[in-house]
Amino acid sequence: MGAAPQRNRQAVVSPLRVVKVQDSTKSVSAVAKPGPLRFARIPTHAIGVATERRCNPRASLSLPLRLIRVGEVAEPTPVTLVTRNISSSGVYFLAPRKFEPGTAIELEVALVERPLGQGRVQMCTAAHIVRAEELDTPGWHGYAATFDDFALRRDDVLPLRYQVS
Repeated sequence: MGAAPQRNRQAVVSPLRVVKVQDSTKSVSAVAKPGPLRFARIPTHAIGVATERRCNPRASLSLPLRLIRVGEVAEPTPVTLVTRNISSSGVYFLAPRKFEPGTAIELEVALVERPLGQGRVQMCTAAHIVRAEELDTPGWHGYAATFDDFALRRDDVLPLRYQVS
């Protein structure tokens, strides 16, 4: 009969072993790897990261965005738009209207949309336009807005089987 193949085993160090000063290892500072900034729990390898000159990195995400208020005037029918990129401090989106930099706006950004309306997460934010750009598409403009204040709205509902009667 053949002997069982030896597998890689980690060496066990005795707790009684005394480490001499000359045996100690020296720490080496890590070299920062060049490349784009990463987001926690967002697959940037699949969606990409926008080129960055800002303090906070932006994710290239197309999320549903609703324009609720412009200045002091509420929208009669909230306009649904799409984000181009978003960060913790601002958003870039396209709109078929003209806004001036400095205009205050209110937005709702759908961060999570679940089927049947359960488990939806929306970011409701007050923001202001910091940059306006002309686009090649006639009638459309690109806007960068910075968040002044925001809140997360969730519609998580406890299933009936877990509710106390």
